Amino acid sequence: MLIRGINNNRLFWISNMISELHYVLCPPTVCKNACTGNGPSFVSVKRRNFCTSEPTNQVKTRVVYSHQTQGSVNGNRVSRLVRTEAQTALFDYLHFTRGFHFTDAEYMSKNSPHFIQNLLSVVDNEQDVSRALSKYFRYNPINEYEPFLESLGLNPVEFPSLLPKSLIFLGDDNLLLDNFHALCGYGVPRTKIGKMYKEAKEIFGYDHGVLSMKLKAYEKLGLSKSTVIKLVTCCPSLLTHIDDKFLTVLDKLKGFGFGNEWIGSYIPERTTLNWDRMLDTMSFLVQVGYKNKQMKTLFLDNPTLLFEGSGKQIYVLVGQLLKLGLEMNQIYKLFSRNPQILSSKSAKNLSTAVSFMVEIKMEMEVIASVVTTHMEVLGSNSLKGPLTVMNSLKIKEDELRGAIKKDPLMLINLATKSDTKTTDNQDSNTFVERKNFLLRLGYIENSDELSKALKKFRGRGDQLQERFDCLVQAGLDYNVVSGMIKRAPSVLNQTKDLLEKKLDCLQNRLGYPLEAVVVFPSYLCYDIQRINLRFSMYLWLLERGAAKPKLSLSTILACSDAKFVKYFVHIHPEGVSSWESLKSTFNSN
Repeated sequence: MLIRGINNNRLFWISNMISELHYVLCPPTVCKNACTGNGPSFVSVKRRNFCTSEPTNQVKTRVVYSHQTQGSVNGNRVSRLVRTEAQTALFDYLHFTRGFHFTDAEYMSKNSPHFIQNLLSVVDNEQDVSRALSKYFRYNPINEYEPFLESLGLNPVEFPSLLPKSLIFLGDDNLLLDNFHALCGYGVPRTKIGKMYKEAKEIFGYDHGVLSMKLKAYEKLGLSKSTVIKLVTCCPSLLTHIDDKFLTVLDKLKGFGFGNEWIGSYIPERTTLNWDRMLDTMSFLVQVGYKNKQMKTLFLDNPTLLFEGSGKQIYVLVGQLLKLGLEMNQIYKLFSRNPQILSSKSAKNLSTAVSFMVEIKMEMEVIASVVTTHMEVLGSNSLKGPLTVMNSLKIKEDELRGAIKKDPLMLINLATKSDTKTTDNQDSNTFVERKNFLLRLGYIENSDELSKALKKFRGRGDQLQERFDCLVQAGLDYNVVSGMIKRAPSVLNQTKDLLEKKLDCLQNRLGYPLEAVVVFPSYLCYDIQRINLRFSMYLWLLERGAAKPKLSLSTILACSDAKFVKYFVHIHPEGVSSWESLKSTFNSN
């Protein structure tokens, strides 16, 4: 429950009353030139001082807006220490004054950098940032929707259309918070919830229990929880209405021989799937002559064909061939004779070859003839650019064009790229094994995501597979583990023995369910001594009733040492002595 109780509300009410009393005793006179409007602005006010004979002070007050221009945010660079103090001040305000749950307050304060920057701009001349912000919060209520939405992955420039017009306190919208916590409780990552709020805001207005019921309905279709999470974050509209097109896609995939979980392995994170286009793609392939078995083979080898752009690649390829003057029935026949041409790599190679011939000014009918007679070989080879070929052979454009017209295979002989590639600082076999392992996890061939992942993983392909299998054998779903690894790649940099030890500690010593690592896979990356030390302190507090049971793993492990001591050690009179004793015990082992 987000709002903790009457005591905190009473403190906040008293604070407001003091502010109002101060306003009555020392009423401000607003300058006539004060700026009005929707944007952030400073308002000059004159305060009367009845206690001294000092001259009138000029004070600046403002409301903090996170959706300021990017320039204003990046213009003032601040140190990490100052930013941390501001985050702590915001956390204290949200947690202690406003009564937010520890986890919510901590996450919002740590994941709203634009809002923090704007807070700092209010007190940029203060040396004690924490104290200055605490004082600021006392008299200036903030719009809690701003750090909330930013922490969910939304950009502040998107806020104007998303912020409610008459509310600034999250606690005033119980349905929003109820549905937000329902999504968190189901396992939806907070960073994905912002996209859902933006694309299907009505989800957050459901009555209590409705959203959970909708999520469970998809599980009844035979989908695992991890697949449901991927689906609803990719296509939030699935939670607003029953999409018959989606159900048809599922049925067709079953007809091709795919299980329900296959779709969960390839759902893109950043794009929304177009179920209509996916159905059109499947229908097109059926018209071309693909049978169910061929469809399964095609999509198994080239899942991006269906999921990247929802089949857009096929439309692009067909469009290119139509521009060459080919009729639709000719294209059908070409695809029927060369079904492999629809694979991602072959389609890209064919498209490059067409562009090559267009660039050297070959006639369209000649290009069409070359494509229809040599489609297989064009789709099997990657080509260099025309300029590169002409420079290396020291020939002119018309000479190259004439050679290809005379013998179309000269295009392949002259322009094919070398297959020999060097991989810096890596053994080629190890690199290939590692790459194949990542492709099996669902990474896309030649994608930026794959390139970044290859740099993060250490070890041979068989070692990575062994560690992956260790997590599956522990009881986690294959697709769930795949998602965990994508979010926290360094999990597989741990040895198998260390992974087993940490999982055993989680379940048998700490008493957490195995599913806790799904929400926070980075648990497996922390040093075992840090895990034992912090949880020993937490368990000590639990025994004395000084801590809430079943706090999330991230709350206990991810916070800094200073914050842990503040909220888990100083919270009990004997906490410091117990903490020092535990540290001595673990350091001596």
